[in-house]
Amino acid sequence: MAVRGGFSAAQQRETTADGSGDVSDFMCPVCLEIFERPVRTQCGHTFCHSCLQECLRPQKPVCAVCRATVGPWTKAVDLEALIQSSIAPCKGCGVQVGLSQMRSHTANCLKYQDYIEEGVRTSVQSQSTAVSPVPNRYTFTCPYCNCQNLDQDGLVEHCTSHHARDTRQVVCPICASMPWGDPNYRSADFFQHLKLRHTFSYETFVDYSTDEQTMIQQALQRSLMDN
Repeated sequence: MAVRGGFSAAQQRETTADGSGDVSDFMCPVCLEIFERPVRTQCGHTFCHSCLQECLRPQKPVCAVCRATVGPWTKAVDLEALIQSSIAPCKGCGVQVGLSQMRSHTANCLKYQDYIEEGVRTSVQSQSTAVSPVPNRYTFTCPYCNCQNLDQDGLVEHCTSHHARDTRQVVCPICASMPWGDPNYRSADFFQHLKLRHTFSYETFVDYSTDEQTMIQQALQRSLMDN
């Protein structure tokens, strides 16, 4: 695990063993919970074992932190030992809890739930005042289960594997991110839509400064020239 702030493992143990330190170095960047069965990737980032498995689902798996190709990974035995031997206060009720038990504690702590809800409200308010003018067209969220950080191929594979029998009409997140996309349009047959519209990467063919009709005309002109 890449330790933030240059802290050594011994210093991490000192800051948490007495229940008074910061536990952010023990939190998975995917689920934002204390690591569960932590594993470390070749690029140096650490995840829960189950969270890493989600990163490995796409045909071209990448690290959820740095987007590097995910290669061999190993169990983070040293980090697991620290989690088993350290305690920290619950951010909701303040009770000292072993890090290995923190997940089960916070799941049942009403004050922690209030703490999370307040954090979400604050985040939404801050985002509404600083919205990025450039939409994210590289990773997408599943319209069925809200699984995040899926690239285009990963979204297609995820939906095909997990939601093939779901008949709900949903908004295509890929189309919605495009300049011509309608964020409120729900596809009647989302899987057919994926096959017809998203079997190639927009990054290769699309000029985002041009509207869809102009691009269609350009494509027709190129096809006539090819003939």
